[in-house]
Amino acid sequence: MTMMNKTLSSILVMCTAFYLVIAAIGTANASPVDTYVFEDEVMKIRFQALSKELRCPKCQNQNLADSNSPIAADLRRELYDLLKQGKADSEIVDFMVNRYGEFVLYRPKVSELTYVLWFGPAVLVLLAIIVVIVVVRRKPANKEKLALSSEQQDKLKQLLKDK
Repeated sequence: MTMMNKTLSSILVMCTAFYLVIAAIGTANASPVDTYVFEDEVMKIRFQALSKELRCPKCQNQNLADSNSPIAADLRRELYDLLKQGKADSEIVDFMVNRYGEFVLYRPKVSELTYVLWFGPAVLVLLAIIVVIVVVRRKPANKEKLALSSEQQDKLKQLLKDK
């Protein structure tokens, strides 16, 4: 196993361990239980979709549906009230954005401020691919440097004959 393969294997093991820890933490947190009474099934589905789409202002990696914080409970209640008032989904999202800023959106709109967020991962993957290609292409060149020249091969043959 070459040094490069050992390094890649080590990185892969560390990434796998990291994702397992994150998954364990994610499943350890229980979702809150709210007992709202909905007028119909459509309103319930809209509530669930919007509460999953909006981020908790306190718990940065949780949406309103998963967060146990008091502010998330308040926002779920506000969301329920807005739905009962007959507001459209876009009006509710606009209300939340006006009140808490773009941060409240799990999928922020594409703008100059969010280019890095939207396109950064793709650029990183592209850079990683370029690095792998460069490393793989460089390897045969190293083998050519290690190969013996014709003079060295002749000298080696001469030395072997002398023994």
